[in-house]
Amino acid sequence: MIPQPFIDALLDRVDIVEVVGRHVEIKRAGKDFRGLCPFHAEKSPSFYVIPAKQFYHCFGCGAQGSALRFLTEHVGLDFPEAVRDLAQKVGMTVPEDDSTPEEREHARAQKERHATLTEVLSKAGEHWRKQLKANERAIGYLKGRGLTGDIAARFGMGYAPEGWRGLASVFARYDDPLLSESGLVIVQGDEGPEQKRYDRFRDRIMFPIRSVQGEIVGFGGRVLDQGEPKYLNSPETPVFVKGRELYGLYEARQALRERGYCLVVEGYMDVVALAQLGFPNAVATLGTACTAEHVQKLLRFTDRIVFSFDGDAAGRRAAGRALQAALPHAGDTRGVKFLFLPPEHDPDSFVREHGAAAFEHCVQQAVPLSRQLVEMAREGCDLGNAEGRSRMLAQARPLWAALPDGALKRQLLNDLARQGGVEVGDLDELWPRAGGPMARGAAAAPKTVTARRPPPGRRPLRATASSLDRAVALLVARSDLWERLDSEAHELLSQVQPPHGEFFCWLERRVHDEGALSPQTLLGEMRADGGEPALAHLAERLAALHEMPSGETTVAELEVIVCRVRLDALERELEGMTSLAAPSPEQLAAIRQTRAEANALKIRLSSQAVMPAN
Repeated sequence: MIPQPFIDALLDRVDIVEVVGRHVEIKRAGKDFRGLCPFHAEKSPSFYVIPAKQFYHCFGCGAQGSALRFLTEHVGLDFPEAVRDLAQKVGMTVPEDDSTPEEREHARAQKERHATLTEVLSKAGEHWRKQLKANERAIGYLKGRGLTGDIAARFGMGYAPEGWRGLASVFARYDDPLLSESGLVIVQGDEGPEQKRYDRFRDRIMFPIRSVQGEIVGFGGRVLDQGEPKYLNSPETPVFVKGRELYGLYEARQALRERGYCLVVEGYMDVVALAQLGFPNAVATLGTACTAEHVQKLLRFTDRIVFSFDGDAAGRRAAGRALQAALPHAGDTRGVKFLFLPPEHDPDSFVREHGAAAFEHCVQQAVPLSRQLVEMAREGCDLGNAEGRSRMLAQARPLWAALPDGALKRQLLNDLARQGGVEVGDLDELWPRAGGPMARGAAAAPKTVTARRPPPGRRPLRATASSLDRAVALLVARSDLWERLDSEAHELLSQVQPPHGEFFCWLERRVHDEGALSPQTLLGEMRADGGEPALAHLAERLAALHEMPSGETTVAELEVIVCRVRLDALERELEGMTSLAAPSPEQLAAIRQTRAEANALKIRLSSQAVMPAN
């Protein structure tokens, strides 16, 4: 937890003009500064930075806040990252209240290692950019693909020449372990004269992969002629994880806000070509399937995502994986669509042949997530008979269960019930909302921060109101504990009955946006005028019933409550499973697994100390 007094002192020392000016061109306008708003497209500047109040405000779109909010909303840092970034620039040390000296030393060493690796990668990237300017063959290849020097410079593209040890002329020590640790050099064999070292990237167009902060964390390389693999990526390193990074996101940040959506394509060249052809809001995954972490990162910058895939079987499979990654993040205010191009086209070739307007029309007509979910559930099912409809519903259930509660999920239940030939009320009883197999499987991914409501008629939780009051008190006292819980616990707590469910949803939003907060800040916001009545009611109950908890025993108490909620969810799931007249072998296996999980939780609860009375 970062103490609120430290955050206040940090903002007092930060110059917001300098922070914003690093990312936005602003000019003095009287006592203030003015420029084009980075949060929406505009031709006349309406974005003001007010030094006297250390505050920014846009009179066009209403965006406003402190230097910390600017870094989280424009640059894409999470709150702790933004605090550390500002603290480093003004020479302050972020207090780590809950860290041991060993943990702090480890964090410091990791930060230094990160900085060293990105410096090595940046040096290699600069070398390859110079090589591109001097190599007519590489320049000719890019011109043949319709790219200009300006777009190549914008994306920092380069060329890794032929030869096994090209980087030996760049770094003083070719045997420096940092070269292999960063993925630039491959090492074969044990230490000694027989050990071989050579450049990973040779005779390839180089695409630097940047983090949202602009640091080079890896590279992708494409062959100029024939050869395998056509694309070669950096290996995963301490600074580069393919399931987290997106090519082109750093360059596309502004365009995502201006265009209002993100276009996710399949390759580096698609991203660069589309940027030149008028679609600078495109990004690409790095040779991997789209992950929930990719989706969550994009939703920091836009609430609309369009996945573009080939219309062939491979494209359909990729769309299925993207759908499953997006489901936990979909909701009533977020839009996810799927664009399938003809097999003979990728986005680049489609725009060149048919024009930007035709491609934009295709984007607007893309398949919404709700329809894609139904299409995926219907795959291989004959809806002309009861068996086919039942199979469709079985395939739809885990997809539907992964959606956060809301109007979209309710409407899809109606649609699926209609196509499955059952009454929506019957389907609602067959499909318990919390703790299903897909919910547990998908819960490992980060979730959207959306208010959820428990289904009507749900029987009372084993975690009683008093123990849930206690959980609220524990998390108000130490909101950092929320991040110690796994995402399955987040999902389950957010679905308990009001008013506790509303609190857990609200806390998730606050911790997600700003990190751990002090009890005074949380209680003040819960009691604030114009806030949520359920939160104000809970704040009064806490004041009347509880002293604020403290000490490490809070962790154990919270684990007991979460175990009770999990056990209740599993037993409700078992009730639904065992009510089936003739369960299939797969369903019987699921019943056995769920019963085993419930028994394990009962044993765990019986071995833990009884919670103190309220």
